[in-house]
Amino acid sequence: MARRFLALVLGLLLAGAIAAAPAAAEFSGVDYTLTNQSEQDFHGQDLANTSFAGAVGRRANFAGANLHGAILTQGAFPEADFRGADLGDVLMDKVDFSGADFTGAVLRGVIASGSSFSRAIVTDADFTDALLDRVDQRSLCREASGTNPITGADTRLSLGCP
Repeated sequence: MARRFLALVLGLLLAGAIAAAPAAAEFSGVDYTLTNQSEQDFHGQDLANTSFAGAVGRRANFAGANLHGAILTQGAFPEADFRGADLGDVLMDKVDFSGADFTGAVLRGVIASGSSFSRAIVTDADFTDALLDRVDQRSLCREASGTNPITGADTRLSLGCP
């Protein structure tokens, strides 16, 4: 009897612990997954934790936007304007950023493996702790210059340029 009672109490405690356990990180942003956002104006908006996975944003305006923690993976944002945007901790693997403008943007801790930054502008951008393919890093280093006005990071140093 005592054993059965103990099993019941432990079962109730375990059920309560599971119910009280915090859930996985909640998705708190808007979901633009697999949508066409070309030429849309998002400048200055709070888009933290928003998903743009698989989205197309040709010439979209994200200047000054907060995209911290957003998901842009497998998207296409050619010629998009990210000037002064917070892209910290963004997952941006396999994304087309050809011709995008990252002037003064903060890209700290981004994961951008397999992405294309051909012809991207990175003057005054901060890539501290970013994960970039070696080819992209070398390409960006050819044009990188300046100091990020928000973090004070030297663009070339944050990219690990020689």
